[in-house]
Amino acid sequence: MSLLRTATSFSGDCKKIDLPFGDGVVEELRAGDLVQLSGTMYTGRDQTHRRLCALLDEGCDLPVDLAGQLLYYVGPSPARPGRIIGAAGPTTSYRMDVYTPRLLELGLKATLGKGSRSMPVRQSMQEHGAVYLAAFGGAGAFLSQCVKEVRIVAFEDAGPEAMFCFEVQDFPAVMINDVFGGDFYEEIVARNDVAR
Repeated sequence: MSLLRTATSFSGDCKKIDLPFGDGVVEELRAGDLVQLSGTMYTGRDQTHRRLCALLDEGCDLPVDLAGQLLYYVGPSPARPGRIIGAAGPTTSYRMDVYTPRLLELGLKATLGKGSRSMPVRQSMQEHGAVYLAAFGGAGAFLSQCVKEVRIVAFEDAGPEAMFCFEVQDFPAVMINDVFGGDFYEEIVARNDVAR
């Protein structure tokens, strides 16, 4: 008997979210919500972020319109034979913090990674009505099962750090930072402090 759950057996009160985000959707989410994401998401790690901001510095258009989109911090591993993608687990989000406010100004609605965000990024998310979600670290093989299509949209020479477009179904995540300033990590710490 397998101890792994299927991609659609996320327990609890889980909100199903279609991507890209429709009007008013992120405003309904609260820190601590469990979500399942379905639709189109873009990916990018350090190198992609540097290149996107360099394009903006040069006055060039970006390879995709980020308005209303989610950007997943992942560098997928190569696909094994018969698979469309290898492991697709999150990378640490704070490495993108220096670039994130600039992308939020363009209408980016959500980022997805692991770990906490800096206060300037959290403030920028509130200012621009965006959110931050966390994927489950160490579960890259499991999360890859939620990825149904993959295509490179920019920076192919960067290998796994290229910018990909993922079509996902029931991709599990947890709301960490909502548009109202809520921070699920801080809520957990506060609960633990009270319990002591």
